[in-house]
Amino acid sequence: KLYHRSAADFFEEDESRAQSEEGPFVILHRLPPELVNDAEVNRQVSRCIELCSIGVDLEKTLGMLDPISLPDYELRSPLKPYEATRQGEHVADAERRRLGLGYGPIADMADLITTQGVWASGVRGLPNEMSGIFLRHVSIGLVILVNYDHPRTRKRFSYAHEFGHALLDRKSTSAIVTSKSNSQEFIERRANAFAAAFLMPREGVRWFLELLEKGGPSRRYRVTYTTGEEAVDAEERPAPGSQHITYQDAVALAHHFGVSYPAAVYRLSDLGFVNADEKTDLLSKSEVASRLLRSHDEFNDCDDEGQNKLENESKADRELISQIVWLAVEAYRRGQVSQGWLSDLSEKLDLPSDDLVELAEA
Repeated sequence: KLYHRSAADFFEEDESRAQSEEGPFVILHRLPPELVNDAEVNRQVSRCIELCSIGVDLEKTLGMLDPISLPDYELRSPLKPYEATRQGEHVADAERRRLGLGYGPIADMADLITTQGVWASGVRGLPNEMSGIFLRHVSIGLVILVNYDHPRTRKRFSYAHEFGHALLDRKSTSAIVTSKSNSQEFIERRANAFAAAFLMPREGVRWFLELLEKGGPSRRYRVTYTTGEEAVDAEERPAPGSQHITYQDAVALAHHFGVSYPAAVYRLSDLGFVNADEKTDLLSKSEVASRLLRSHDEFNDCDDEGQNKLENESKADRELISQIVWLAVEAYRRGQVSQGWLSDLSEKLDLPSDDLVELAEA
């Protein structure tokens, strides 16, 4: 229970060989009973596992060597809350530098994850208190599944959270379910800290607040130098109350980075831009903040009633399907798979057979 692994894992000398012998679907038995016993959720998760297995086989067929390009962060398991937070933020900063993201917002978390050799997909019907699942198996690689019924901003945070597990916990576990019940575990706190810092980097938040001319001290002292190297002091006093961060400012920050309003408020608090009382006041305005965010079509931080209609009608696993389609078409182009095989695959992808064949023939 402590390491999120089955008892048999501790007796295996060669984990890769043992996993290849047991098959990918054994990982379902490491998930909570409420997931495995729900027929529809079981079907969706099993389908994702099957598609990821097909994807891994296609990568081998195409000769893609070691598609997983994630770095190894050799960090000990956190023993205290502040250690979990510090580790998560440190790795988030390192990942932004590695990926060349700078301090700006990330357009599409699922797309970013897939470029790192990790399968990503949404799953409908998960319990509301469950936000995501991370899976690892030699026959499917690394897999991130998120609760597709959640608002888009929460899904983005969940993708980032599970990506944190992929970076930090993939060697110590083969299945992690993120839910409200285990939110106080240190690896969950670490993944939360990673997600917040990855989506809202410290310098990015600071830069955005400077654009709004908010969050600065009540007095600023500046020093310049003359040609004679003499110091010249200058004092700047912003207008009274002008540096106060309002709920509108937090909404603007949330919209800029594509996160929920509460996530933006907590990040402002973590970085010291608002104190405890100000944080409480901002959180008390969550309802009016959500109404303001509804005016932004790109990110809809609403409840189920305000969920974007287009998102409801889209496929939860579209990112995963697009990856498999690319691999299948490339394998067909190289003569590694047949047209009949493509037709069989189209049924598993829930795509018209003629469409997939036409894409491959083109």
